[in-house]
Amino acid sequence: MTTSPVVEMRDITVGFPGVKALDGVGFRLLPGEVHALMGENGAGKSTLIKALTGVYGIDGGTIRVRGEERVFASPGAAQEAGIATVYQEVNLCPNLTVAENILLGREPRRLGRVDRRAVRRRAAELLARLNLAVDPDSVLGGHPLAVQQLVAIARAVDLDAAVLILDEPTSSLDADEVGELFRVIRDIRDAGVAVLFVSHFLDQVYAIADRVTILRNGKLVGEYPLAELSRLEMVKKMVGQELAALTDLERQPPTDIAELPDTPVLAATGLGRTGAIAPVDLAVHPGEVLGLAGLLGSGRTELARLLFGADHADSGTVAVDDRPTRLRTPIDAIAARIAFCSEDRKGEGLVGELTVRDNIVLALQARRGWARRLPRRTTDELVAKWITALDIRPTDPDVLIRNLSGGNQQKVLLARWLITEPRLLILDEPTRGIDIGAKTQIQRLVVDLAVDGMAVLFISAELEEVLRLSDRVAVLRDRHKVAELPRAEASMGQVMELIARGGSDVA
Repeated sequence: MTTSPVVEMRDITVGFPGVKALDGVGFRLLPGEVHALMGENGAGKSTLIKALTGVYGIDGGTIRVRGEERVFASPGAAQEAGIATVYQEVNLCPNLTVAENILLGREPRRLGRVDRRAVRRRAAELLARLNLAVDPDSVLGGHPLAVQQLVAIARAVDLDAAVLILDEPTSSLDADEVGELFRVIRDIRDAGVAVLFVSHFLDQVYAIADRVTILRNGKLVGEYPLAELSRLEMVKKMVGQELAALTDLERQPPTDIAELPDTPVLAATGLGRTGAIAPVDLAVHPGEVLGLAGLLGSGRTELARLLFGADHADSGTVAVDDRPTRLRTPIDAIAARIAFCSEDRKGEGLVGELTVRDNIVLALQARRGWARRLPRRTTDELVAKWITALDIRPTDPDVLIRNLSGGNQQKVLLARWLITEPRLLILDEPTRGIDIGAKTQIQRLVVDLAVDGMAVLFISAELEEVLRLSDRVAVLRDRHKVAELPRAEASMGQVMELIARGGSDVA
């Protein structure tokens, strides 16, 4: 590995109205290394990447690529200079084929026309390198999010890049897919490419990265070799507080389901949808957190969508407060005081063109009816209350939601539903792709809501998180519910075995 940086950023400053996103930040990226970029949401990680790749202009400082000072006017200019980026949220064309997405804008040509056979052949080679068994001729939008993420990475791998930026590339991947991705990353690194790896999974960072740069509140904390920095020290540097503050989340759950109120907020009997989730019996009681555990594709999200009326069940019944209820649409669910935070906060949750204020009051206004506008004074009071309660940053309600970090966007989405005072809150991956500090705040909020009597259905790919927060755990495998356990009986090993081998429902 050479000591000459392929990228060097000095004293970078980027500001938005009322917000200084980066304040004199320095950053180096060496060829032939995997370099992790860490920090809380709002620390400046995404802004630093966008400043490097021409999405944002810089207000101060210099950027050098291969020793030459550069200012990129667009992401395309950065790409031409050898900087390829794969963002956390897939940004491809779902109506095109997998092969067309991988080679889009770089299609091989023959006699002045796109050589479709060559496109397919090259795409197949890249997919094989990722060990991804996907038909290059299949339409991208027909694949789950995990596959779409790998296709985006395959597209970046095809670039003749000196720098590959991976922004949360593993957020939708299972353990086997992560292993394959890491193999590819190591091959790319060994070929001399500089890889910038952004992730909130500490174990993954320590498994793949050589060095780490840590940001906090838009400022540089430091640059460290991973071998010389413990996990505890990294967390302290990222959040500026003791680890104990992050882990003291647990409350004493009911030791037996009999201690819960007799009448569940919601009870589903034989609820299912062909091809999505086999018929399931499930009940959520006031004051409890019911966790859904299972691998990607186990049916967690599909079940949540049925309970919110976002998808139509073709079997089973639902009762709310012991009364039969038809949840044909989300409007029906909202009327029954059921709220749902989707795992796809960008596509199904937030409206990027609206302000923080407008996003927060959206569900309340919808329930009230668009003809009966909320008074501005009421809106301002409610929005100010939840911005403070959830520590949403920046505190300006007139900032466009798209300019907030992922963790703060997630808090806005939570505020939208909490303002409706739901009886049941369904949270699908509420902490995915956000930093440790924001994750802890959301976890603590879940605990507090349950203590106050709200029923919570909590879904997370992080099994440890599910076990820590839940009073009961329902285990899903291959779109079937295979077990339901009280927390006292739900050990990590037992749940993993149930996920791996299946089981039978436990009352």
